[in-house]
Amino acid sequence: MTGLPLFVDADDTLWENNVFFECAFDRFAGYLAHSTLDAAGVRAEFDEIEHVNNRLHGYGSKNFARNLKQCFEKLCQRPAGEADFAFIDEIEHDLLHHPMELIEGVDETLAYLNERHHLTLCTKGAPEEQRAKLERSGLTGFFHHVEIVKEKDVALYQRLGAGKPQAWMVGNSPKSDINPALAAGLSAVYIPHAHTWHLEHEDVPHGHEKLVVIDRFERLREVF
Repeated sequence: MTGLPLFVDADDTLWENNVFFECAFDRFAGYLAHSTLDAAGVRAEFDEIEHVNNRLHGYGSKNFARNLKQCFEKLCQRPAGEADFAFIDEIEHDLLHHPMELIEGVDETLAYLNERHHLTLCTKGAPEEQRAKLERSGLTGFFHHVEIVKEKDVALYQRLGAGKPQAWMVGNSPKSDINPALAAGLSAVYIPHAHTWHLEHEDVPHGHEKLVVIDRFERLREVF
């Protein structure tokens, strides 16, 4: 196979991402120190807020911090003050400036794929933040095009795959990368990640004729 259009996810496919948000939430839950809700209970309340707000505002560190503030105001058992919001602002700052941690084998594999296929980075999130992460990752030169979108759904993949019957989507998220791409008629490579955001979990159609499942990014060299 040569010259295939390959759309490649970013967060938790090319570099570690959600694990840092999980650590940030743990910091928040510890700071909140609710008297009756454990971390799982706080997380359930936070998930409800994210489910609504992500549709309105999208994703990324700034929106995550906005959701934390809303959750704090809802659950705090005392009047919220400036110090509380400053603590959440610090969480946002740390997320925005966290050192990049590439997943093993990514740079060598992208170099291999770049010579053979047309690579498009396809990621959702805040455009400025995602472009900054791509720049800091050192991977910019491997991609011929970058798509940063608010949501990754069937309509997106129909647009990306229009006139490209051999197009593939590569990613770790069943909800955003795999299932909508397959529904749009693209082929897909699913690379499960231990820390995929739980709101991105869905079953994937194992055995689907257009789905390939591999256990690590560097094995893309065996697929393409």
